[in-house]
Amino acid sequence: MESIWQKTSQAGSRPQLEGDITADVAVIGGGLAGVLTAHFLSEAGKDVVILEANRVGSGQTGRTTAKVTAQHGLCYAEMLRQQGESTARAYAAANQQAVTLYRRLIDRLSIQCGFTEAPSWLYTCLETAPLEEELAAYEALGLKGALARDTGLPFPVTAALRLDGQAMFHPLKFLRRIAAPLRIYEHTRVLSVEGGVLATAKGAVHAQKVVFACHFPFLNHPGYYFMRMHQERSYCIAVEGAALPEGMFLGIDTDGLSLRPAGKYVLVGGGSHRTGENRKGGQLDMLESRAKRIWRGCSVAARWSAQDCVSLDGIPYIGQFAADTPDWFVATGFRKWGMTGSMAAARVLTALVQGEPAEFGGLFTPQRFQPSASAAQLFHDMAESVRGLSRTAFGLPRGLTDALPAGHGGIVSYEGGKAGVYKSPSGEIFVIDPRCPHLGCQLEWNPDTLSWECPCHGSRFDFRGRLLDGPAQRDAERG
Repeated sequence: MESIWQKTSQAGSRPQLEGDITADVAVIGGGLAGVLTAHFLSEAGKDVVILEANRVGSGQTGRTTAKVTAQHGLCYAEMLRQQGESTARAYAAANQQAVTLYRRLIDRLSIQCGFTEAPSWLYTCLETAPLEEELAAYEALGLKGALARDTGLPFPVTAALRLDGQAMFHPLKFLRRIAAPLRIYEHTRVLSVEGGVLATAKGAVHAQKVVFACHFPFLNHPGYYFMRMHQERSYCIAVEGAALPEGMFLGIDTDGLSLRPAGKYVLVGGGSHRTGENRKGGQLDMLESRAKRIWRGCSVAARWSAQDCVSLDGIPYIGQFAADTPDWFVATGFRKWGMTGSMAAARVLTALVQGEPAEFGGLFTPQRFQPSASAAQLFHDMAESVRGLSRTAFGLPRGLTDALPAGHGGIVSYEGGKAGVYKSPSGEIFVIDPRCPHLGCQLEWNPDTLSWECPCHGSRFDFRGRLLDGPAQRDAERG
């Protein structure tokens, strides 16, 4: 499923790494965080190489809604309660600064990416109290917000919270312009990292510093990020024959939609769930049905989904990878706000890699742990991992292979054992071992994406078992 960004931009190809090379800095991951970090380091005079497992921008950067905003849902009131004013103020400042840095960079390089300044809105069709509380947090933190009842949306809302001075753009047109002068190797998955040596299938990179900007760090230790994050999946469609007022919109109700214009399209997003917990499916159909109720006669031009890492306290991990790896750095856990998160990460990592103090470095440091903000999520994530492992060890098949409808997958009985089976529309059978090759949790079928997903740590595989998303580093075993 290609996103509207992938459908409306052209990508040149980069070579695969063959042989050994050297660099000052090796960046793992050719998405927005990795490319921006490499850009700023290159401008600072560093010799940087990017290693991308697939294609530049083929991951979450190509599947985002591309809202460049510091309005990250109902985050600031909760942050004030759980983590205090200094943390909330720094988070607001870092993300507002990111919006400004995009504007300056795009102007300086004359990047044609549809960059448009627009207000960002949170809206509700139910109670106004949460927005009133969030507005009070804005006022305490110096964010210029305002409550309104008239948004111009094509459906009634109870109230909406507006934040001015935000922006939106075409993420792949921006990314590819920034990436153009950089040294990049595509289809070059990093298999292991030892010190400053990064091994790939056909060569190695010897670097002084290493940046992990690969969405989810694939090393289990040091760092133990698999214990400190979970992944969530969300869905989006691009519709024609629809219109929106100025701005970007996010519903705070349980069934709230994400909305933004994108040229002749309107993007409609929603249906979020923890990765591996969508066995019934129907999220994309739900978005299409709701869009056609709002804009009668509209048509769908693209359907896709995205995946996001969520840290224990909701703040990204940006900084030194682990206490005992002074030359390794990481950027992950953007919690669905990867546009401003990537820019903030690039600025923090550029300073740290050069041995300089980083503004907001203390806010994002991966070495932090605040029990008040993190303990509940930690226990929940641990419980999900235990449940996933228990399904592997004790869960029974949920049916017989013959009972699977064509075009569906599931955990069923196959040749006397338990297997993950997908039956194509033509009736062809594809069988995999349902144990995730990362840490052994039982995979679950997602009918919306025709993929196997790990509910423990978010690894994903296509119906044949081929790896789509980490932290797993290899394909699922085939039956």
